[in-house]
Amino acid sequence: MGTREGEATGTVTGRPATAIGRMRAVLGRRPLAVDAVLYFGCACYALVLALTDKHLGYRVWGAFAVAGYSLALTHTCWLAFSARRRAADSLVRSRWTPVAIVGLVGMLAPLATLVTRRAVAGGDWTSDPGQWHAQPEVWVIERSADTLLATGTPYLDLASLGHAPGVYDYAPYGPVMAVFGLPRALFGGHPVTDALTDARLVFAAVAVGCVLAALRLWRPTAIPVGAAQLAAVFPLTALTWATAGPDLAIVALVVLALALAATGRPVSAALVCGLVTHAKLIAAPAVVVIGVLVAVRLGGRALARYIAGFAGATVVLVVPVLLVNPGAFTEHVLLFPAGLAAVTSPAASPFPGHLLAGTGPVGTVLAFVLLAGAGVAVLAWLVRTPPRTAADAALRIAVALAAFTLLATATRFGYLVYVSVLLGAVLVFRSRAEVPLGTVEPGSGSTGDRAPPTSS
Repeated sequence: MGTREGEATGTVTGRPATAIGRMRAVLGRRPLAVDAVLYFGCACYALVLALTDKHLGYRVWGAFAVAGYSLALTHTCWLAFSARRRAADSLVRSRWTPVAIVGLVGMLAPLATLVTRRAVAGGDWTSDPGQWHAQPEVWVIERSADTLLATGTPYLDLASLGHAPGVYDYAPYGPVMAVFGLPRALFGGHPVTDALTDARLVFAAVAVGCVLAALRLWRPTAIPVGAAQLAAVFPLTALTWATAGPDLAIVALVVLALALAATGRPVSAALVCGLVTHAKLIAAPAVVVIGVLVAVRLGGRALARYIAGFAGATVVLVVPVLLVNPGAFTEHVLLFPAGLAAVTSPAASPFPGHLLAGTGPVGTVLAFVLLAGAGVAVLAWLVRTPPRTAADAALRIAVALAAFTLLATATRFGYLVYVSVLLGAVLVFRSRAEVPLGTVEPGSGSTGDRAPPTSS
């Protein structure tokens, strides 16, 4: 018991065990001060976007977010300096109130505004970001759904376009991603139905549904406010929620797969991993980490079922599309994200991998070498210290995706949303002590490797 408490508080025999533990202890004593700094920084970031960004959607989000974060900051300061301050005994005096404010003003309001304006304005296919009510990935995914229904593959045959391919002719996603555009492809065509079937609403619904399902499986004793701040109201998430959305659906599916694996459901976890990987390949590291978690917690037979489930999902989801047009699949899904297609990917955030690739062929090779080295380092970490809990696994996935984002030759700053959401998930997973491996959970009649019957 002492070891578990020491891990939770970052102390051993009453003393901070590490620098991180000491920092957590200090921050834990002044949560409102930390909240205030967070909301102030977020408000400043949103203000800069609102005033200077070239993307219309970013500016609209920034205007709403400035108000949301400023109200959250005001409420937090009131809590901190109130003369009658006491333990939170009502919703008004709760640290969750600023989270709700940002959710309503900085997430839901700009999403509704941009969806409505897009439906009324009509048309997306412009190279002018000052007219984008949604980021290009939204319309590309919706177009992929139309193409899937018409041809059996979500990928345009670039050789038959009748013109030189442009960047928006590419759909650099797995075939599953087109599913998010099916509602609009099937029911769109009128401003009202276009608004109701906007792919961003589908992404948001899937993200929220997956998180709720993961919480129901995991049954944490409490959800830390810090987890919601990292995973939900942090600008990386709030901005993506309003202007794009696919990455939120993907990372939420990863969190659900983690919860399934950690509660003794390897086949279900494998099927979710199949869905998420064949929607966007950036999630591939999660498949490996979750597989190791399954092997450690549940043994070799469970790992075999996990591998079989993932392989089966791959066959069902990929092979039919691959058979329709293997060349288009390769060009869109593999070559374009790697920067090896006929058109250069617009993903160009100034991270080390992209900067190295910009120096020429030697820099590109060096960037790939560094990326491969980071992958080997993460694999070595998995082998030497395999994840034994959901929190361990989430942390390793976050590190792997952070390395990928920093070192890939074509990458976006927004991909860091995977890291922030997964770090929030780490806090949630750590909020409930997991039953030790191989022990019986009191009253459940099941081993510690499996979920209690009531959680299914």
